[in-house]
Amino acid sequence: MISSMATQALLSDLNQQFQAIQPDTTVSLVSVGGVNAAERVQAGEAFDVVVLAANAIEQLSASGQLLAESRIDLARSGVALAVRADSPAPAIETEAQVKAAVLAAASVGISTGPSGVAVTALFERWGLADTLRNRTVTAPPGVAVGSLVASGEVALGFQQLSELKDLPGITVLGPLPSAIQIITTFSAARTVACEQPREVQALLAFLASAATAQIKQAHGMSPA
Repeated sequence: MISSMATQALLSDLNQQFQAIQPDTTVSLVSVGGVNAAERVQAGEAFDVVVLAANAIEQLSASGQLLAESRIDLARSGVALAVRADSPAPAIETEAQVKAAVLAAASVGISTGPSGVAVTALFERWGLADTLRNRTVTAPPGVAVGSLVASGEVALGFQQLSELKDLPGITVLGPLPSAIQIITTFSAARTVACEQPREVQALLAFLASAATAQIKQAHGMSPA
């Protein structure tokens, strides 16, 4: 199974649960930046299951790497904001407060994933694209925005809550307010080249089952 970093911790925990009830099936998980994961699948690298943002799953299905009919939606994930642990914590309860915090920040970190694309679009909607261009730092694929916040490389970081919540050295200010919240649905699908369809089907059914709701919530996500 290959996934983006946003679901690495969640899938690791779910994998442990799955293997406890299916001890004859061993699942190996590879997690990299979402862009890199899609590229590896497109290049024909052998995987049985792919877990990525829904739009990436759709693109890989359309290009023939994944079986569209096997797709299941796993979890919905929102974006949060973080600052370095020793930095003042600005208010972010309203869109206006988030905008003010962004304008006050010396630098802003975003990801290469869907949340980063959406945050960039938000800056454009605010009319701040030019103002923030030289202050925006895009984390390389596979590098957590929160790690750049913790190191001081960026002052304010936008990323999936699931990727920020357990990182040391940062303070998670909270999720974006509902008016500008960015929700990403993460989906899974079987590859066309999969040679273990029965085992994969059992895994996908488990990942989408009601029994996984609590652990998804513990990782800052909600069941899809």
